[in-house]
Amino acid sequence: MHMRHTQPELQFTHMLPYGAVIGDSGVQFVVFSRSATEMRLLLYDDVNDTEPVEILNFDPNQNRWGDIWSIYVPGLQPGQLYHFQATGPHDPARGLRFDANARLIDPYAKALAGTFQPSTDGIIRPPKCVVVDDHFDWAGDRHLKTDISESVIYEMHVRGFTNHESSGVEHPGSYLGVIEKIPYLKSLGVTAVELMPVHEFPIHDVQGNKLERPNYWGYDSMAFFAPHRGYAWDKTPGAQVTEFKQMVKALHEAGIEVILDVVFNHTCEGNENGPVLSFKGLENPVYYMLENDARYYKNYSGCGNAVNGNHPIVREMIFHCLRHWVHNYHIDGFRFDLASILSRDRSGNLVPNPPLVEAIGEDPLLADTKIIAEAWDAAGAYQVGSFGDDRWAEWNGRYRDDARGYWRGDGGTRGALATRLSGSADLYQPGGRPPCASINFITSHDGFTMNDLVSYREKHNLANGEDNRDGDNNNHSENFGVEGPTDQPIIDALRLRQIKNMLSTLLLSQGVPMLVAGDEFRRTQKGNNNAYCQDNEISWLNWALQEKNTELIRFVRALIQFRKNQPTVRRRTFLTGVPNSVGWADVSWYSALGTAVDWHSSELPIICLLAAPTPEEDPTGCGRDVLLMLNSSSVGCRFMIPAIARSLKWQMFMDTSLTSPKDIYPDLNGPLLPESGSYTLPQKSMAVYVAN
Repeated sequence: MHMRHTQPELQFTHMLPYGAVIGDSGVQFVVFSRSATEMRLLLYDDVNDTEPVEILNFDPNQNRWGDIWSIYVPGLQPGQLYHFQATGPHDPARGLRFDANARLIDPYAKALAGTFQPSTDGIIRPPKCVVVDDHFDWAGDRHLKTDISESVIYEMHVRGFTNHESSGVEHPGSYLGVIEKIPYLKSLGVTAVELMPVHEFPIHDVQGNKLERPNYWGYDSMAFFAPHRGYAWDKTPGAQVTEFKQMVKALHEAGIEVILDVVFNHTCEGNENGPVLSFKGLENPVYYMLENDARYYKNYSGCGNAVNGNHPIVREMIFHCLRHWVHNYHIDGFRFDLASILSRDRSGNLVPNPPLVEAIGEDPLLADTKIIAEAWDAAGAYQVGSFGDDRWAEWNGRYRDDARGYWRGDGGTRGALATRLSGSADLYQPGGRPPCASINFITSHDGFTMNDLVSYREKHNLANGEDNRDGDNNNHSENFGVEGPTDQPIIDALRLRQIKNMLSTLLLSQGVPMLVAGDEFRRTQKGNNNAYCQDNEISWLNWALQEKNTELIRFVRALIQFRKNQPTVRRRTFLTGVPNSVGWADVSWYSALGTAVDWHSSELPIICLLAAPTPEEDPTGCGRDVLLMLNSSSVGCRFMIPAIARSLKWQMFMDTSLTSPKDIYPDLNGPLLPESGSYTLPQKSMAVYVAN
C-alpha cells in the first residue's frame, strides 16, 4: 500500500462546499459528522476493487473544523473512487449507529460507480463514490422559463421510455435514448418532461444479488446529488454526469423543459434492521426522524424511515442539492415526492409555514424553477390545496378522482367535474393561489394507465409478489363488460371514446395538465396499478402501439396545440362567472336543455360556455369563445344550445363519438353547429365547438 501526504497547512479561505472538491493540484474531501471520533477516506483504483488501495486518516486536530471533517489530498484526479469510514459510538438507544467497518457513501457524492459487491466477511460494499469534474460545454444553454400556466407536462421513466425492443433507438433504456426520441416529444407538443427519480438508488441488494423484483421506479434514494448510473450508456465511472447533461441540453434545444421527481422523504437505508450505507453511519439522529425510543425510526414514507427535512443540517443539504441540479444540470423544476413529510417538524408534527417548504419557495437561486408538491404522505397527511405559498404548485389528487368518477358515470359528480374543469378554485383560491397551482392529472406512474383505467375494473398485481394486496383498491375504473383486452369492436370503441373524453377534459381544464408517457397510444400494464418493481415489458413503452394508435396520437396532438393557442382554457386568474356589460360571463354552465343547472340533481350531462379572455388578458386576441358539451351518462342526450350563444357561428373542434379524422379538426374548420341550435351526443361522449 503506497502512502500519500495530506496538506494540513491548507486552511479555509472561504466556506467550503461538501463532498469531493477538485482543486488545482488535488481533491479536498469534506464531510459532516458531529459524533464521530475518527474519520477515514478509502481510495480505490478500480470499480471492481473489493478493498481500498489506500486509507487516509483524518487528523482530528488538523482536519476537523467544528463538526466538519476536511482533508486535502494532492495528486488525485477526476474519476478517483472513494468511500468515507467513520468510527463513533454504537448506541442505538441514543440513535447512534456508527460502524467502524462500514464503507459509507458520501452524502454529497456527485456520481456513484459499480454496484453492491458480494461479501464473505459481513462488510457491505456499496457502490463507490466518484470524484467528478463538473465542467461541460453548455454552449449558452439557459433555463427555458416557460410560464407554468402554459406548460403541458409529460411524466416519464428514463429507462422505460426506450428500453423495449420496439423503441428502435441505438441507446435503449438510457439518457441518450431519450435524446433519440426528442423528435417524437416535439411532435406531440409537450413543454416539459417530468422524469421519475434519476438520483441514485440501488440496482442490486446489499450483497450484490440481482433482485427478482427490483425498485424499478427509483423511489429509494441512495445519493441525492448523483444521476442514476443505471441510465448511462457509457459505463465509465462518472459518464452518467455528462450523458445526463447532454440529454438536458438536447431537450432544451427542442424547447422542452426538464422537471425532476425528487425523493427527499426517505432513503434506502430503511429502519433499524436496514443497512448502514451513508447517513446512518455519519450522524443518524440528524438525518432521520427517530421515535422517542431512538432505536426506532418514524416512518411517514411507508418505506422504513423518514428524512429529518427540518433539521438545519438536512435542510442545508437539500438546498445544496436543489441548487446543484438547477445550476450544474440546468434542471427547470422539481416534483417533491410525498412532500408532506417536508411539512413535519423534528417530532413528526405537521406545522404551519414549515421552514424547509417556505425556504424552497423563497430561495433566490431557485426562482426560475417550477416547484410542485405531491401534497400528501404515507402517514395520513393530505394537504392538497394548502401546501406552501403561491410559489408551490401541487399534484391535484382531487382532480384525478373527480374526473374519473364523472366519466365512469357516477351520480352526483357533475358539480365536482365543473369545479375541476374550472381550475379547482375551491382548493386554491382561498389561499390566494392561481389556477396554475393545480397540476391536473387523471393518470400518473402510480396507478392504472389510461388504457387500463377503461379496461379493468380491478387491479391485477399478482406479478408484484404480494398476493394482489399492494396498490390502490379505489381506482374509479370501469371495463365496459370485459376484464382486460377484448376483440369486441363495440367495447373497444367505447374504451377509446372514454380515453378521448378524459384526455380532452384534462387538456381543456384550467390549471396545468400532466400526461403519462404512452397514454397517448394506449400503453398497458395489463391491469397492474403498482408496477414499481416491474423492470420488464409490463412497464416499458411498447412503441408498436404508436403505429397501432396513430389516430389517438393525432387527437392528442391537436388537443395540445389547441391548448397552446387558446388562452381561453388556461387563464392565469380564476373564472368568476360574473356577467360582463353584454351579459356574457367568463364561464357559464347550463343543463342539456340550455337552462340553469340544478347542481343537486344526479343528472350528468352539462354544457360549459367559456368566453374569450378580455384584451387585457389576451393582448394578441387569439382567444376564442368555446362551447363544451359533456355526456358521461350511459344513454344518448340531445343538447340545446343556450339562447345567449345562438347568435354566434359555432364550428366543431372535436367530438369524441366520431371516428378519425372527423373526431377532431386541428385547424378549427369543422362542420357548423346545426341551425336548429341542438346537438345530439351518444352515451359517454363530449363535443367542443369554437365561435368563429
